[in-house]
Amino acid sequence: MKGEHPYVKWAIEVIENYILNGKRIEPHENLPRELFERRAGAFVTLHKVDGSLRGCIGTYLPTQPNLALEIRENAIAAATRDPRFEPVRPEEFDEIEVSVDILSEPEETRSTNELDPKKYGIIVVSGPKRGLLLPDIEGVDSVEEQIRIASLKAGIFYPYEKPEAIFKFTVERYH
Repeated sequence: MKGEHPYVKWAIEVIENYILNGKRIEPHENLPRELFERRAGAFVTLHKVDGSLRGCIGTYLPTQPNLALEIRENAIAAATRDPRFEPVRPEEFDEIEVSVDILSEPEETRSTNELDPKKYGIIVVSGPKRGLLLPDIEGVDSVEEQIRIASLKAGIFYPYEKPEAIFKFTVERYH
């Protein structure tokens, strides 16, 4: 697995240890201090070197006491529990690139004019249904397309059924 940023290196260390040893490792003193001091939602995304998706799981609000644990849990889930894929196997390690997205707190929008699919991710909501799409996704070039895909993920039949609310957020993306 490949990645240079400390957050990405931590996600890789977690995934490799979990797949090889079946254990969750604890955060250690070599990690950046902000991972212990900060809470935020985070997504861990795995891509094959050809660019195709291999796994992506995350949280839009923090569920863990700190960012180190948030990344750990989402890294394990992305590698082993994304329902679209089989769990990652050790022989795939050299073929996978990892990225980590740290999410800002979602902010409700009043108008789609506030959205920009290159800058903002979105969460669409209709009753109990929720769908999230990260920003700056290849092939998603319009607000309409972004809302359509997020709605599809939520089971909202856009454009016939409109989301009751749309939230936007930014990400810090690390490769």
